[in-house]
Amino acid sequence: MPKANPLVKICGLTSEEQALQVAKLGANAIGIISVEESPRYVSAEIKKKIFKTLENFYPKIERVSVVQNCPIDLIIKNFLGNPSETIIQLHGDEDIDYCKKIREKIPNIGLWKAFRIKTEKDIDKIKPYEDFVDAILLDSWNEKTYGGSGKKIKSTYLKNLQFSKPWWLAGGISIKWIDEILSDIRPDGLDISSSIEIYPGKKNLDATKDLIYKIKN
Repeated sequence: MPKANPLVKICGLTSEEQALQVAKLGANAIGIISVEESPRYVSAEIKKKIFKTLENFYPKIERVSVVQNCPIDLIIKNFLGNPSETIIQLHGDEDIDYCKKIREKIPNIGLWKAFRIKTEKDIDKIKPYEDFVDAILLDSWNEKTYGGSGKKIKSTYLKNLQFSKPWWLAGGISIKWIDEILSDIRPDGLDISSSIEIYPGKKNLDATKDLIYKIKN
């Protein structure tokens, strides 16, 4: 049976207006960056507003809060009461012990773990995490940033990957790469950000529409 086309996450949104527009285009997940060093950073208050608006109008879309090496108590504090996110995405150097602790303290929210891939051996280090997360995200390695660099992972590292949990591909995903991704790499999801931006945090909606259409059709 052929594998279904991958789900689509649009990451790094910074406004309610664009979140609603991207949701309308058919995204399956929307990511907000809660990392202060990022040019796409959104405060806890604005993140709450965006996610609450999405919850009201598009309740089936996953609302993903992206954090990086963040104390778990601070993540909980930034819920500002009840969490409005459905997923916490760990995009730093969090170890298995951290994943276990966040599972214990925040059991009702999905947990995704991102891994930066520099060499093929980096993929071998993921296996021990599979029992403690709900999904795996592979991003490219960059010495200057943990994500949103627009750099691709080498395609040769990505062929015939098998994990016990769904896996998402990030890093330089553009309309030019989609055919190869769909035919040869076949991830469960695609995490897209910089390739569809006018500038960090502001998406080109025409490019976003074209990319989502290409993936889903």
